[in-house]
Formats: sequence, structure tokens, C-alpha cells
Amino acid sequence: MRIGVFGGTFDPLHNGHLMIALEVRHRLALDRMLLVVANDPWQKAHTTIAPAAVRLELVTDAVERVNERMGVRALEASDLEIRRGGTTYTADTLATLRREAPEDELFLLIGSDTAAGLDSWKRTDEIRAAATTVVVDRGGREGGRPPQGWDHVVVDVPVMEVSSSDLRERFATGAPVEALIPPTVIDGIRRHGLYHSA
Repeated sequence: MRIGVFGGTFDPLHNGHLMIALEVRHRLALDRMLLVVANDPWQKAHTTIAPAAVRLELVTDAVERVNERMGVRALEASDLEIRRGGTTYTADTLATLRREAPEDELFLLIGSDTAAGLDSWKRTDEIRAAATTVVVDRGGREGGRPPQGWDHVVVDVPVMEVSSSDLRERFATGAPVEALIPPTVIDGIRRHGLYHSA
């Protein structure tokens, strides 16, 4: 099987994340698209983030709603990194998926804004060997590319100007978020009182 691996903190998940996952799944004819919720992302060690279990709950709710609307299991929320516990490293995640199904072909999604910094990630040789890197460009605007030695494909997706940090600020200030986040995620954020929301 051809499996997309879209890892992230998803703090919070927004419509841009869903659009990227669906577009890449379609364009690369993937059999599965995993949204892998980070447990404790090493790159955000000095940042306060919502609890992993809550972020997983919100991603799961949103994915289920998308799948219902599409009538197919297009996306899957993955708790792989949360079950493993500890600090989250992409190399560990890919190694686990490789052990579970060695015959599967893995595709690791990254934004073009982070592509140039891939050599700063932990255990890059393992990442390169385990998966094809998929660089996501947005709206025809070419972004960064991986350093030399990284085989990769580029997928251009429609542009959606939204970021999780902006959304957290919007919740804190009461600015509208309804066009940017799935309704189930908005409900969950308010239910859990995240981001100083009312």
C-alpha cells in the first residue's frame, strides 16, 4: 500500500491541514493518509501546547466528519506517537510503520517552509531511507527544497492562508474562526477551554 504520513502538533487542526492531506492523497494516488498527532514534539520543547490526548480527540472528530461527507475512509487519525510516548521523532514514527508493514511505501509530507531545514532533524539517514519526501507548495508559490541528497516529489496545493498560531490568537481574542476550522474542532476547543476560549 501507498501510505501518506502527515505528522504535526495540530494545535489546533485547521482546514488547511485537511486540504493538504486530501490533495496529496488524491494527487499521489495514496491508499491511506495518516494524520499523525505528535506526542511531545522535540522542535517545540520550549512551547506550551495542548495535551496530546485532546489534540488527538479533535483530529479524530474532524477526520471522521470528513470521511462521512466523502463516503470513503480518506483520512485516518493516528495515535502512534502518543502510544509510544516520550519525545516525538519522525525517524521513530517511520521505523514503527516500516516494522508493522515492511512492504508498504511511505510518503512523508512536509511543508516547503521547513524543507530546507531537513538536515537539522534527528537521524536523517533513517528518514531518507524509510520514506519518499513530499514537499508541499501552496498556491503555485515555490518554497524551499530539501538539501542535496534528499529524493523528493513536489505537490502544489491550493493556497489557504491559515496558521495554528494565528488561530490560537483568534480564540484568545474572540476573533471569528468559523471559516478556518472544522466545526467539530471548534466545539472541542471550547469544550476543553483551550487557548483561553470562552
